[in-house]
This record gives sequence, C-alpha cells and structure tokens, in this order.
Amino acid sequence: MPKDTGIGASTKRREDVRFLTGKGRYTDDIDVRGQAHVVFLRSDVAHARIGGIDTSEAEAMPGVIRVFTGRDFEGVGGLPCGWQITDRHGQPMQEPAHPVLAQGKVRHVGDPIAAVVAETRQQARDAAEAIMPDLEELPAVIDMKAALAEDAPKVHDDLTSNLCYDWGFVEENKAATDEAFAEAAHVTTLELVNNRLIANPMEPRVAVGDFNAATGDHTLYTTSQNPHVIRLLMGAFVLGIPEHKLRVVAPDVGGGFGTKIFHYAEEAFCTFAAKALGRPVKWTSSRSEAFMSDAHGRDHVTKIELALDAQNNFTALRTETYANMGAYLSTFAPSVPTWLHGTLMAGNYRTPLVYVNVKAVFTNTVPVDAYRGAGRPEATFQLERVIDLAARELGVDPIALRRQNFITEFPYQTPVAVEYDTGDYEGTMKVLEEKADLAGFAARRKESEAKGKMRGLGVNCYIEACGIAPSKLVGQLGARAGLYESATVRVNATGGITVMTGSHSHGQGHETSFAQVVADMIGLPEDMVEIEHGDTANTPMGMGTYGSRSLAVGGSAMVRATEKIVAKAKKIAAHLMEASEGDIELKDGTFTVAGTDKEVAWGDVTLAAYVPHNYPLEEIEPGLEETAFYDPNNFTYPAGAYACEVEVDPETGQVTVERFTAADDFGNVVNPMIVEGQVHGGLAQGIGQALLESCAYDEEGQLLSASYMDYAMPRAHDLPMFTVDSSSRTPCTHNPLGVKGCGEAGAIGSPPSVVNAVIDALHSGGHRVGHIDMPLTPARVWAAMNGAVPNMGAAQPAARTDATTEARSVGGPATRT
Repeated sequence: MPKDTGIGASTKRREDVRFLTGKGRYTDDIDVRGQAHVVFLRSDVAHARIGGIDTSEAEAMPGVIRVFTGRDFEGVGGLPCGWQITDRHGQPMQEPAHPVLAQGKVRHVGDPIAAVVAETRQQARDAAEAIMPDLEELPAVIDMKAALAEDAPKVHDDLTSNLCYDWGFVEENKAATDEAFAEAAHVTTLELVNNRLIANPMEPRVAVGDFNAATGDHTLYTTSQNPHVIRLLMGAFVLGIPEHKLRVVAPDVGGGFGTKIFHYAEEAFCTFAAKALGRPVKWTSSRSEAFMSDAHGRDHVTKIELALDAQNNFTALRTETYANMGAYLSTFAPSVPTWLHGTLMAGNYRTPLVYVNVKAVFTNTVPVDAYRGAGRPEATFQLERVIDLAARELGVDPIALRRQNFITEFPYQTPVAVEYDTGDYEGTMKVLEEKADLAGFAARRKESEAKGKMRGLGVNCYIEACGIAPSKLVGQLGARAGLYESATVRVNATGGITVMTGSHSHGQGHETSFAQVVADMIGLPEDMVEIEHGDTANTPMGMGTYGSRSLAVGGSAMVRATEKIVAKAKKIAAHLMEASEGDIELKDGTFTVAGTDKEVAWGDVTLAAYVPHNYPLEEIEPGLEETAFYDPNNFTYPAGAYACEVEVDPETGQVTVERFTAADDFGNVVNPMIVEGQVHGGLAQGIGQALLESCAYDEEGQLLSASYMDYAMPRAHDLPMFTVDSSSRTPCTHNPLGVKGCGEAGAIGSPPSVVNAVIDALHSGGHRVGHIDMPLTPARVWAAMNGAVPNMGAAQPAARTDATTEARSVGGPATRT
C-alpha cells in the first residue's frame, strides 16, 4: 500500500500552489526603492584588443547616471575559480584572470566591455548602443586541437599556451593499460563528440545590488543555486566585503540545471555599482543575452578504446579527451572533465585497468562549466557507445555483453579511485527488460517495417557519483571549498517547526520532501514543518544545490539536527513524566514511558521548552533549536538501465522516439512522485541533446545558435510517454536516509540510449553505420545512411523537419514553414 504521508509518500508539492497561481517571487519580481538599471555592452567579436572606449555620447544621454568600463575595476579582484587541477606532470593548471568588465582584450562574443547605469532599462540600452569601443580584431581560436598548435593565437597573452592542463588518471595505470591493449584479443575504438549545450532554464539570470550607507551592509538578490557560495566568492575574492556585511538572497529560482551555480560578473558588478552610486542597481538578462553570457555545458571531443579478452571480458579502457574551457575558467569548470568524469569511467563494469587523459583548452568561446550531470553524462556516453560498438563488432548481444561484465560484489573498489558501496546492476537490468517489454520488440519492429520505417532498440547502463563530497577527499582533489551541508531546526513553543537549510531549491520540490523527512522523524503532520532556504541572513552556511546532493547531504544535515531536537525533547518529556530519559519513546508526535500508560503530547513538551517553570535549568537549557553540519564519508552511486526505441524514416532521416523506459536505483525514495518528475525532466534534456540541441560557432567565433530560432529545444511532441521505475533499491550505506540522488540520472543515461537505438535502426535497414555524432538531426542521419556524412565531428545547429514547426539545413539559417 502506498503511504499517505511521510517518507515514501507521493505528497503533492506544496510549492506548486504559488508557482501555478502566479504567486512565486522571482528575482525579477524584486524592485528596490530608488533602483537604477544596468545594461551591458557586450563584444560582438570573439577576440580583439581594446584600444579605447569612447563613452562621451552615452554619458550625455537622458537618464544616464554613469558608464563603467574595465578601468573602474582596476584593483578589484577577478572572478575566482573554485577548483584547481594539478596535471599529470605535477604542475598546477594555468589560471588566467577573469575581470568583471573586460580589460585589455575581449575574449569571446558576449564578453562585457562596458556597463551603463540609467534611470530606466530602455535608457540604459539606448546609451549602451551609443558607446564606441575601439576594437582591434584578432584571429580567434575555436577548434580545440587547433588551439594547441604552436602558432595558434593565444586567448590569454600572459599564459604559455592555450592548454589549461594535461591531466592523466590514474597515471600509474598508464603503462599497464597500454600493455593490456597490446595483449587484447579485441580492441574497439571510437571517436566521438559530446556536443556543447546551453542550459536555457525558464528564468534568465537577474541581479539586484543594494547598499546601506548607514550600516555598511551590502545585499545582493540573485538567481543562484548556492547563495552562501556566491557570498564567499564575491565577498572574499572579488570585492573584499566581510561576510557579515554581505547578504545574498536567492528567492524562487526558475530552473538552474547547473548554470546558476557559478559566480558571474553581473552579480559582482551590481554589488559594486550599488555602493559606488549610492543607490540600488538592477540587471535582468534578456534571453539572447543569456545565450552568450550563461556558462555552456559539455563540449568534449574524445577517442575511447575498449580492450577485451578472448571470452569478451573487459580488460582495459583508455580515453583521450579534449575539453573546452571557453575563454575563462568558470567557478567549477576544471573539475567537470576530470574528477567528475574520469572517476566514473569504470561505469557498471569490472574493468581492471582504466586510464583517462584530459586536455583542457582555452578557446574564444563562452566559458564551459557544469550542466545537468556534469562529467557523468560525458563518461557514460563514451563508455556505453563503445560497448555497443564492441558488441556489434563481436556479433554478440549488447545486453549479454554488459551482463557478463557487470560488477556483482559490493563494496567495489574501482581502478579510478572511487568505491561503490552498494548496487544491483543485474537486478535493475531485469526490471528494465520487463518494464520495456524487450521480448516484444521484434514484433514492434515488424510493425514499423510494414509502415516503411526502420525501428531500432538502444539499451545502456549508467552509474553516477553524486551527493558531492566528502570535503577531505575533494580538498585533496583541488576543491577550494568544503562540500558539507547544514541545517537549523527551530521548534516553536506551540510545536510548529521551521527548518533552515543551506541547500537551495530551484524546481526540485525541497519544500515538500524536506518537510516529509522531518515530519516523519517526529510523527507530525507535514504542514507543521516549514522549510526556509536561499537567504544567507537566516540560513546556516551551506554549499548549495547541485550534483544531486540535496537529500543525500542537505537532508542528512536535517536528520542530524532533528535527532538533536528529539534527544533534548526526550529529556524534557522525561522530566514532565518523572521518568528515566532512557525509557522515553516518541511515536506519532507523542512521548510515552515504555511499559506504562504515561504520555505527553509533542506540543506540551515544546511549550515547556519555552516556559521552563518546572524543569531543572541547570540540566536543561530553555528553547528547542539545533544546528547540524553534515560532511558525508563518500559519494552516493545511483545507477540504472535505460531502453529507447526509435523509428527512422529512410526517406528523410527523421528520428522519432517511440518508447523510452528508465529503470533506476536511487536507494530509498522520499517522494516517488517528485522522483518520477525529476527523471522525466532529465530524460527530456538528454533526448534533447541526442536529437536536437547543439551550440555552434563559426570559424571566427560568432555564435550561430544564439536564439531559439537556431537552438532547437525539445517540445512536447518530440517526446514519448516515459515509463519510469525506481523499484530497484539498494540503499546508500553511509547516510542516515539511505538515499542516493535522482536529479541528474535521466540526463546521464538517455543520450547513449537514443544514439544506440538510431544506429540499431540503421543496421536493421542494411546501413552499416558505426557512429553519428549528436545531435542526430535528420540531415546527419540521412547523410550517414547515404554514405556522405558532412563534417560529423563539428558542432552544428540542430534541425527540425516537422512541417508544422520549422525546417533547418544543418549549419544554415532557420526558416519557418
């Protein structure tokens, strides 16, 4: 029987009442009395030297308060990078300065050159258009391999080259891995691209800076997934503001997907300008501005090789990846292709030797950082594509090949540092086979063929490391901050509970699921628990929400704080009932003395905590409020098996996703409905990457996919009804809830499923295609079928060919039909 309340119940999301009725309070809804507006003049070229900036005409225009340029930020810190990588030669990565406004050079289209603050946004926009920068255009480097040539133009003149780092992992495995390949019975090699993506959350970024001259207090309202981290980075490293004088508020946030983790120049500018001008300053990104100022995701070019013995056991794996950093190092960018990618290259399989090489490269493009999954989708895509290709080369069933090589005993120490504490990959695969009705696929293929379509089945497995931590480990890996989480649980005199968390919610349903956890522990109705987050002034220091860490880390902090609350409440209850503390039990919101009929209600105990007329103050302090910080011992390791069925039109190359099934192991599940929604969202983004989305630049660094006319986001009719199952549960062994994290799984597991399915469909029609790079647009699929694949490794805009929406030629302009 499904539960009605507490952990395991599909409680309706309480947040949705305000979101669906237009009562949400987003950053752009915040208007501070007397605020001015800022518009940034952004570079329209990818690489140029700044000779001068004529702001005289702009400064004389109506409503203009002040025009800022890079000179106003001389002596101000640049945007910091939160992770340092040491390369395989023991050298620290090259770490260039990242000024708030461009100084000396612009390095990508969208780099901010100047900022106009005016009375209205329109006045600021008009004045920004009147600024005349003197730009000496320089050759741009866009292709990563070309950027590493000796004669390549340097993105940063003060660096020795465009190579950020050359990372090898595990370096001591390299010789043994090479030897295993030399001795292998079979080697499968695949070169592939993980296409650059733009996150496009529903709410563009916004920043409102305010300064109180009377107190010296700064306030920043911003669209952030981790306000405490923004306060730390901006206050300590950019503007030199003591943390107790800087408040960062992230109210309702309309989606993040990773792109709102990072500290951005606009946040620092608005905070700086508010003090400089003595009045609040507000910036709201336009959608087109977001395309060239929000951090992008993915953008890897990889060669992967899989070695097998004569019995088809995996013996070694090695990869060489070029990872695009863009023009600057975003907050967590260096960690994504290294520690969040290389450590997952073992996947679900017993592969004794793994060696991963990553060359991170600076180019004249928008900075690249974490995007839903962050490194794990890249690892999964490489691994699951090369396994499928190996199965085809060997003439064996792809599921059987995976099964043969599954890890079956836990805990399992991988050859890439991490240790999986628990899992059941065989069990999850069995669930997938049943839920996806794989036995009926042959019949469905015949039905498709009768309609003149080719039908394909793609299966893959994934594992991810999330609940990012522990601090001791990530500190050794280069993290410049701890990755713990925090919670304060405050019980009011009348029994209601307020939980203040360092985690942040931007669509995940935390206000519902967090309340379920605390209410379940005490035995109270969930509506007696309120969740507060997003304001550094009233929440404990926390590292925010990303990496599917909210319940595993933030929820565990709540559990620890609630345990402290219960322990103190039991002392008060014992005193009230004149019993031994060890005999007190709490169930359904009532304290009882074991073996007796004595009881006292939760509300009576909480009132006594604040009206301590009748208990020994020397033993028990008044009040009922506790704080806990939780730093986990290990990552959590969700895993799953996915199946996708597609139809391909042989006349046009159009791919239609007909069925998609996801079987996931998320450990214990707090709210199954929320979990299902999270998986649905991830699947939509993963399928979007596989078939539609791609951020493209031309050779001069112009962003070709700079609007929704050229960047194809998935729409409802692009997606099937999903079958989602999370009944496979091996609880995490090292956090008190036994949870693993679910927010990124769909985006990790779905791209290889789709590509595997399309390749399978083409083979069923007699087309011996080994690989097609994402996105699998109709033009690319058609070209592959006809043996003429143009520029398969290049990032190109996606195409739609449904006549009711829009049609695009690959790499060309969009047209509506």
